[in-house]
Amino acid sequence: MKRIKKFAIAALVLVGIQFIRPAKNIGPEPSPLAQAEPPPPELARLLDAACYDCHSNRTRYPWYTEVQPIGWWLANRVILGKGNVNFSTLGDAPLHRVIYKLDECIEEGTEREMPPISYRLTHPEARLTSEQVELLTDWFDEVKQRMIEKRKLSATTAGSAAEKTRPPP
Repeated sequence: MKRIKKFAIAALVLVGIQFIRPAKNIGPEPSPLAQAEPPPPELARLLDAACYDCHSNRTRYPWYTEVQPIGWWLANRVILGKGNVNFSTLGDAPLHRVIYKLDECIEEGTEREMPPISYRLTHPEARLTSEQVELLTDWFDEVKQRMIEKRKLSATTAGSAAEKTRPPP
């Protein structure tokens, strides 16, 4: 009788928590960064398959995220991922922050820490080959280098503009 009571309570709790759902991360397509620095089509596909679910304002939800507490766990992972780098807003960040985050992307990719094993287990398309990782990290580095060059160019342009507006001695 005691076991039946415990089972009934556990069943009620499991059914009850199904009605407590986290907010979904469904926003516009990523990403201002990709708009400013468009990746080649193959690279855009890799970013979509391996990065954007956790690191953008648009997550594709598999069916099992409708089952709690799995949905809660995934929502937390997305919040953590976006807190680290959010490709949907990265292009709007100050240049030094974009460069820093791109360096982190290169490091995480090179060390094969991203995408994490928990994501790769359920998303076969995110199991990147060494060549695909290299393609991604090379693109992140190229974008970073172009942004550094833009910074140098704008600093040079701002410096020469300041000289033009300075009154003669």
